[in-house]
This record gives sequence, C-alpha cells and structure tokens, in this order.
Amino acid sequence: MTFARTLALSAIILLVAVAIAGSPVRASDIEVKIDNFTFNPKQVTLKAGDTIAWVNHDDIPHTVASQTQAFRSKALDTDDKFSFTFATPGRHRRE
Repeated sequence: MTFARTLALSAIILLVAVAIAGSPVRASDIEVKIDNFTFNPKQVTLKAGDTIAWVNHDDIPHTVASQTQAFRSKALDTDDKFSFTFATPGRHRRE
C-alpha cells in the first residue's frame, strides 16, 4: 500500500464516528492537524454543514481523500490547508 493511500485511509478514520443531531444545531468548523504522520484529533463527530479543515504541519507533502470520492486535496505542503463541508449527515466509513 502506498504512503499516499495509507494517509488517505487514515483521513477517513477521522470520519468513522458521525452523529446525527436530533434538533437543528449550528454548523461547526473543525481543524485536523497532520503532524508527524498522525492526525489530531483522530476522530471527530460531524453533522450536516460541518466543515473540516486539514492542515499539514509535516515537512513533506500529504494528501487527504475520501474513499467515496466525495473529496480529494492536492498535495498539501507544510502549513497548507484543505477544507471540505459535509452537506448531509450520515456515517462516513473507510474500507
């Protein structure tokens, strides 16, 4: 498995736990840091309208991609950021 694929799969891990809110709740902006080949936080809870911004703090480029092809970043150099807004609630899984 290539490093880029491993990193992309790891990004999906962030989306494994998704809660569906029972009442309308304001959308959130969530920052996920990529540093030392890890994501922080490792898991986030999302609702429709939430935006995740991945920020690369490593010295080498990384990409962030969805296995469902909902999103894919360009190569993120140090301190580059990629954001995606989730339009619908639901469970985002990794294969």
